[in-house]
Amino acid sequence: MKTYSSALLLLLFCLACGNSSSKDSQGTATEEPTPEAVTVAEKNVAIPVDSTLDIDYLRGRFDPATHPDFTKVAPALTDGDGTYYLRKDTYTAFQAMHAAAAKEGVKLVIISATRNFDRQKSIWEAKWNGNRLLEGREKAPEAYPIPKDRALAILRWSSMPGTSRHHWGTDMDINQLTNSYFEKGEGLKVYEWLTAHAHEFGFCQPYSPKGAERPDGYNEEKWHWSYEPIARQLTDLASTALQDEQIDGFDGAATAVEIGVVEKYVLGVSQQCKE
Repeated sequence: MKTYSSALLLLLFCLACGNSSSKDSQGTATEEPTPEAVTVAEKNVAIPVDSTLDIDYLRGRFDPATHPDFTKVAPALTDGDGTYYLRKDTYTAFQAMHAAAAKEGVKLVIISATRNFDRQKSIWEAKWNGNRLLEGREKAPEAYPIPKDRALAILRWSSMPGTSRHHWGTDMDINQLTNSYFEKGEGLKVYEWLTAHAHEFGFCQPYSPKGAERPDGYNEEKWHWSYEPIARQLTDLASTALQDEQIDGFDGAATAVEIGVVEKYVLGVSQQCKE
């Protein structure tokens, strides 16, 4: 387990400023929520295993708006959407990372956070049934009439309900949803800062480039970052307790077993997020 002592002073600064006012997307003054969780960086010790993490949690079968471990993200840290939720420990760590990046002229904006099973189901089924184009150009039922092929096409960028790391409240998308944005200009500056410093706050990039180190899973996502201390516990739980047969309750679910979605996708993350 890594330690994150280098983030200590920044976290304390962030916590001290937790009640400062900000403005929402309409320009109305709001109160920045004070982080409620004590992070690993503050204690400089490993986060203990959370016994409340179970298969239902892993599969996103809960409402983050009513879950005691979750908090709403301040619109000032997002693209203006006031409906984003994260785990409290993840949110505290992100606030510290956001403050550190801002000091170096780097702006981190959350554009997607927790998505529970029902939300992921709506995304998946819209693509599965052709109501939403795949990558903006084709209807899945027409382009991929064989169910396994259709599922694999959707899985290039979207998770099956019950398998997404976005269920966990540990994962977020930052700034833009295209790799090309992070390869030049302002986006490259953001990505270089994240690859150099995100680990200091407990974050890792789960979907690194595909290759020998990560042969399976989703395509590379430079925008997707995960709070490792909790996400790794859930990855470990998935490796021992989650079965393909438990991925159910949505159109196309039968392909989960055929594909081996747990081994190839849930566990198909970068080595950095497994250490």
